[in-house]
Amino acid sequence: MTIASNSNLRKEEILKVKAYLISMISREMEGLTGPNVNQENLVTQYLSSFYAQTKLQLPNTIRDQLFHDILDELLGFGIIQSLLDDPDISEIMVNGPNKIYVEKKGKLVKTNMKFANNQEVMKLIEKIIFPLGRRIDRDSPTVDARLPDGSRVNAVIPPVAVDGPGITIRKFQKEKLGIDQLVEYNSLTPQMAEFLRACVMARLNIIISGGTGSGKTTLLNVLSGFIPEVERIVTIEDAAELNLQQDHVFRMETKPTDIEGKNSVTIRDLVKNSLRMRPDRIVVGEVRGGEALDMLQAMNTGHDGSLTTLHANTPRDGLSRLETMCMMSGMELPIKVIRQQIASAIDLIVQQSRLKDGSRKVTAITEVAGMESDTIVMTDIYRYEQTGVTEEGAVIGSFKPTGFRPLFSPRLEVAGFHLGAEMFGASTVEILQRKR
Repeated sequence: MTIASNSNLRKEEILKVKAYLISMISREMEGLTGPNVNQENLVTQYLSSFYAQTKLQLPNTIRDQLFHDILDELLGFGIIQSLLDDPDISEIMVNGPNKIYVEKKGKLVKTNMKFANNQEVMKLIEKIIFPLGRRIDRDSPTVDARLPDGSRVNAVIPPVAVDGPGITIRKFQKEKLGIDQLVEYNSLTPQMAEFLRACVMARLNIIISGGTGSGKTTLLNVLSGFIPEVERIVTIEDAAELNLQQDHVFRMETKPTDIEGKNSVTIRDLVKNSLRMRPDRIVVGEVRGGEALDMLQAMNTGHDGSLTTLHANTPRDGLSRLETMCMMSGMELPIKVIRQQIASAIDLIVQQSRLKDGSRKVTAITEVAGMESDTIVMTDIYRYEQTGVTEEGAVIGSFKPTGFRPLFSPRLEVAGFHLGAEMFGASTVEILQRKR
């Protein structure tokens, strides 16, 4: 097929040329897979060859953009590939074909990008989930998946999605953040960082609580990095995105139902199975259902040092959610028994928050100190106190230790961490008085 030469092609004609070249290249690439096939080189060669056959003489800028778009379509993820490549973008939100938003440096921004129609969005969703063996259709209109780089993807289609199929991508950060970077970003203080390191290494059970997009998974990754290399770690997630650097890590992720609506593998199934795998640590990406009770029972039966996250806006709300999730397990347990399970299993809650200016901070580190009557006792060890907002909208505040030394301090000392009273905000006078 030859397309007539014309350097003044309209946008519609350019799209036809693009579709033609993609179809020709796709036909040639059928069956060409495997570790020894350099798809990028092949696609580039075919693209140059088929373009030359069209006898088109497009201006260099238009031709280069056309080539770029075709490579993104065939080797990447179409029009959103440039957003995936932008290191300043942390999240991509496709609300139907005509509205694409991004979170850039903590701020939501609407882009000028658009899909041609709903079918183009559906094609992208299928491209993402097909290699993972997942499905999405009218009977199963939502799906969780991940991109090859580890970015987390959620897709929703009609009839659940009213205005057309939608995609939300939480990008995987190629540069793994460490605790030093979080301190540098003013997400917490060096003292808080040292305290959390001691708590992880002393095998305390820790819950990271926070709202959507607050940075819970990032903090979970960072804290997991303190687990010693000699320990066996089992991770459990809906879609694997944790990036632990230790050598002895066994990763598991859930499996959705098959086309007959059967044979799913849930977080709860994996938590139960993990107990048979001789784990030193169990790290659950997020608890949000009946698996919470199984997790608590694991923590109470010798699996110290477990880590997980949950959605909640305060540490107290986090415990309330944990109670609710335990009730979802189907076990008819009195609320007092559930609270006793929580109080004996959980040692620490780390509250992660996304503030109005887009910054993410550890706004509370709270000890679960036991039970008093029917109430779980909680004690803040550190708090973030907001004092104002600048004219530019930046949040002003400071991290403050509360002066309370945690009841589990002896466990930290046994593990080799002798944290001074000043670490928890005690004044010099108080320290001298205690020494006397």
